[in-house]
Amino acid sequence: MGRARELVCFVVLVGVLVLIPFLAENTTAFANYLGVMVFVGIFSLVTMGLSLLMGFAGQISLGHAAFFGLGAYSTGVLTVAHNFSPVVALIVGVLITSIVAYFVGLPTLKLKGHYLAMATLGIGIIVSIVFSEEVAITGGPAGLGDIPEMSFFGFALDSELKFYIFTWLTVFLLLIFSKNILRSRVGRGLQAIHFSEQAAEASGVDTSSFKLKVFVISAVYASIAGSLYAHYMAFLTPSSFDLFWSIKFLMMAVIGGMSSLWGAILGTGLITFLGNEWLHAFQDFDVLVYGVILLIISMFLPEGLAGGLARGWDRIINRGRGHA
Repeated sequence: MGRARELVCFVVLVGVLVLIPFLAENTTAFANYLGVMVFVGIFSLVTMGLSLLMGFAGQISLGHAAFFGLGAYSTGVLTVAHNFSPVVALIVGVLITSIVAYFVGLPTLKLKGHYLAMATLGIGIIVSIVFSEEVAITGGPAGLGDIPEMSFFGFALDSELKFYIFTWLTVFLLLIFSKNILRSRVGRGLQAIHFSEQAAEASGVDTSSFKLKVFVISAVYASIAGSLYAHYMAFLTPSSFDLFWSIKFLMMAVIGGMSSLWGAILGTGLITFLGNEWLHAFQDFDVLVYGVILLIISMFLPEGLAGGLARGWDRIINRGRGHA
């Protein structure tokens, strides 16, 4: 039954992705949707990493905007100030983020519960301050501009449609990679840690190593997303990587369903469309709307939107079997 749900999710998402460019080009009401879906794809990379970290390994993070920012600024600085090609800059950004995540994760992942949450929160705040204060490197509050378009071996993503296709191909590749992780021995170990860290250790799972690995992997996902964001926006400011964005990424994962990679994409899509298209009328009160949505989801759909849809799917299937 799980495979049937996976197939339905895949078909629905591909159908939406194929339909959006057509609607954006031919319908005024949907004119901005192509750009919004680029953001959904970019942010989904971050929330898929958070899903692996929190939903499957049970480790909370309130600082993932820092890794998102490290990827973005690494790419931006290297391409603008040092004439690196976008591909090389992306790879270097991933390496830098991996190293930072490794040395950050070594001490912080020994903590548990709200202590771990506060530690990751502090890391996010520190990195955000560095982005603001290192004016000579990052441009500080004034921002870093003139970031070149993404290109691969002479093929430039010089249109929104090309960037849209590339972004979602990246999402699907990392989704497949994530699914393979979860089906492997590592994935089973992560889920054992989530269920009970003490029981996992008693069963021979190297919990410290597994937690550190998934933390670094989730940071790499955020770094790749940051690099794509930098080349898509062509301009960076520290405000795009502050505490609010860490909380927003966490909210996307929670609303979609932390124990579902498809849920991560679903939650990201909902929050991104709310912020970019559907909440303009609320202006400065949009944060209150996010809070109400999170409260409702937590009360009535504790497993997130994906969990609610899965239960609905099971009811339909079981009802069909009953009639049969």
